[in-house]
Amino acid sequence: MKTDVIKRVGPTAEVWSRAFRQSCVLRSEASESTFNRRGAKSAENKVGLCFSALFASLRFARCRGLVAAPLRRVPALLVTFLIPLPLFAAEIPKEIPLWPGGAPGSEGKTAPEVVKKSASGEISVSSIHNPSLTPYLPPAGKGTGAAILVIPGGGHRVLAITHEGYNVAEWLSEHGIAAFVLKHRLARETNSTYKIEVEALADTQRAMRYIRSRAQEWEIDPARVGAIGFSAGGELVNFACERFDEGKADSKDPIERQPSRPNFQAMIYPGTSGKIQPTKGYPPVFLACSYTDRQDISEGLAEAYLRFKLAGVPAELHIYSTGGHGFGLRASNQHPVGAWITRFDEWLADSGFVKR
Repeated sequence: MKTDVIKRVGPTAEVWSRAFRQSCVLRSEASESTFNRRGAKSAENKVGLCFSALFASLRFARCRGLVAAPLRRVPALLVTFLIPLPLFAAEIPKEIPLWPGGAPGSEGKTAPEVVKKSASGEISVSSIHNPSLTPYLPPAGKGTGAAILVIPGGGHRVLAITHEGYNVAEWLSEHGIAAFVLKHRLARETNSTYKIEVEALADTQRAMRYIRSRAQEWEIDPARVGAIGFSAGGELVNFACERFDEGKADSKDPIERQPSRPNFQAMIYPGTSGKIQPTKGYPPVFLACSYTDRQDISEGLAEAYLRFKLAGVPAELHIYSTGGHGFGLRASNQHPVGAWITRFDEWLADSGFVKR
């Protein structure tokens, strides 16, 4: 029976495939979050919508006389048409080099980036010598004017760039916040000549300046540009708030004329919490970690919060009962810790950085 059905479909397979793809595209426009990496809907919903799209396209094709196979035989065709089709995940935008002519301190380094993908599809990156930004801009007319630099973690050895970078940036952009994922040089990978407080920090500062340099083009308020960092990325956010300047007014490079300090900051399970030593005037901060993280974070971040309080810096702290280290942002995480980004969004609005 299965062979008979496929034979009867024969030359209309391409028609079915086109109809199915178009049907899925139409549904993705109505339920965009279903088809991207960090959408709130489950994988089961994705499959359900694809099946719905397939059946709709089959009904259309049969009504036009393109298919003779009765709809009750459709299950035999599912493998044929579902396997080769894409998941309609959002594509990663094109990167922007921070230094088009090459980054200072990376002269002569031409080794290609190393990109690895896990079994779950998450990407990690290392061997970075040409630091860059990946921009995620809100849909036209939906921007709030706020912008955030997103810095993934990875122990300064790799960048866990999917769940601590792209997923976060996509979520923010869909909520009207321009987001930019930083790919910075790594100080602790094997044989690295870079240093955290030199090249990695320089990349962070340059990224902040770069975002502000194109504020008008991207419809961003340069006074509402913040930074969020995860694990090792949180360490860089802290350094950017601690070591900054207002830009070099006489620089020939217009990017270098911009301030490097974030207007607000978020540190999610940041490394070396003991180095967070705020003083009066520090940017307001959002902090989050898990009770089950290692001691220097699960206890150290609470101590850092108290130092912010003592310095008179507005701060909000969330410690979740579960989550461990590196929970980032994943659609599959249905625990309370998986909703930290909603709390962050609320904090941004409550603090006046996001105006909707």
